[in-house]
Amino acid sequence: MRANIRQSGTPVLRSIVLFLREKKWLIFAIIVGAAFYLAPTPEGLSREGQLVLVISVVAVVLFVTEPIPLPAVAFMIIVSQVLLLGRASSDVAQSLMSDSVLFIIGSLMLAVAVVKQKLDKRLAYMIVRMSGTKTRNIAIGIAVVSGLLASVIGEHTVAAMMLPVALTLITLTSDDPKKVRNLAAVLLFSIAYGSSIAGIGTPSGGARNAIMVGYWKEFFYDPNDPNTAKFLVDYVKWVIVSYPVFLAQLPFVIIILFSTFKPEYKHLTRAVVKLRSQIEIEGPMRPSHFLTIGLFFITLLGWIFFSGAIGLGMIALMGGTAFMIFGLVRWEDLNSGVNWGVVWLYAAAISLGIEMKDTGAAMWLADSFLKILPESMESGIPFLASVSILTTLVTNTMSNGAAVAVLGPITLDLAHSTGASELVVGFVTSISSAFAYLTVIGTPACTIVYASGYLKTTDFLKVGYKMVIMSTIILLLFAALYWPMIGL
Repeated sequence: MRANIRQSGTPVLRSIVLFLREKKWLIFAIIVGAAFYLAPTPEGLSREGQLVLVISVVAVVLFVTEPIPLPAVAFMIIVSQVLLLGRASSDVAQSLMSDSVLFIIGSLMLAVAVVKQKLDKRLAYMIVRMSGTKTRNIAIGIAVVSGLLASVIGEHTVAAMMLPVALTLITLTSDDPKKVRNLAAVLLFSIAYGSSIAGIGTPSGGARNAIMVGYWKEFFYDPNDPNTAKFLVDYVKWVIVSYPVFLAQLPFVIIILFSTFKPEYKHLTRAVVKLRSQIEIEGPMRPSHFLTIGLFFITLLGWIFFSGAIGLGMIALMGGTAFMIFGLVRWEDLNSGVNWGVVWLYAAAISLGIEMKDTGAAMWLADSFLKILPESMESGIPFLASVSILTTLVTNTMSNGAAVAVLGPITLDLAHSTGASELVVGFVTSISSAFAYLTVIGTPACTIVYASGYLKTTDFLKVGYKMVIMSTIILLLFAALYWPMIGL
């Protein structure tokens, strides 16, 4: 009998030990949250604000370590607002749905529709026809096309579309990964970094931009005060402010990549010939391809000309619906292709950001951050540099959208405390969240190209620190010279 108990108990004990190992960071997050919950309320912070910080700290730990699926973290944030803060469930539900979230949903729908039409090889061939067969020119072409696409449909979608393009050229060059390691690094990082720096260019370039637009409207816009109309940042205004920052970085991306990784092949003639034969077998473009491109550009025009009137989210949803109406994508494709967990994640993060603002937790954190800054960095360009560095550190440990959702209320309150422009600080925060060059998990584009198997985690550090320095310098130069010229 005792032997049977011991035998049956051993698997149970092993299961418990295995569970504890797998969920050690979840347990750590709960312990840290409990410690913050039981700690005395800091001076200048309300009890509600302290509880919001408890939720935020636990969420950040879970964002970084991912012991549970990220959508589960989103649901924990939502439930915690009801259980810890005593919010009515209907009020929490209302805070989850905003134009920013609708925009994210619509953008993901558009992305699925574009990928569904399988235009990747044609896109690759279009690039090499424009660039020629020289490796440097092909890398430039990949970075430029990735950038142009990521400006409007989100970097994760572009990375997913462009990855087969790069892999096609790599595998057609050599079947041995060791013989094309540096070539693969250059082409794959051209996708990842081209997409990342371009995502800052337009509101549709990434969820982080839509989140910041939503924060400006939520925190500072008053329909009864015409002076606050500047906080209604539309598509065109965002492009005027941010797109030149993307364009200025683009040449340096190629210089940095080729100085860090020296490709084994200077020309990819063999790969281009094989690619051309594959395109010829598939035949000419079909009417559905042209219709897809047409609807996409109509949606883009809607963002440019009508986003101020009806919102980015409504236009994105209209575009996604149009793709279904014309039979270019089925609901089953959208249901399986759209990452609905990402939607919940951003919705919950935005809701938590609003709580941080309303309870004063964001202001308290902003004041605490100011106290540790030297006086020389509390204003002007040095202050913007400190905001950029803070955002860069955070965005390399979690997704850029989550980084802006968490930091947005804090940096905007920092701007209010120091007398800096909330618009300028908001743009610095959103743009700096694209500087996630150091880690695989910092941005979806980096995660996607890493999944190809050609890159090592050390490759990101090897080239990433150069990218961070370059991007930060260019951003600060634009903040000092260009933005004042356009009245920002």
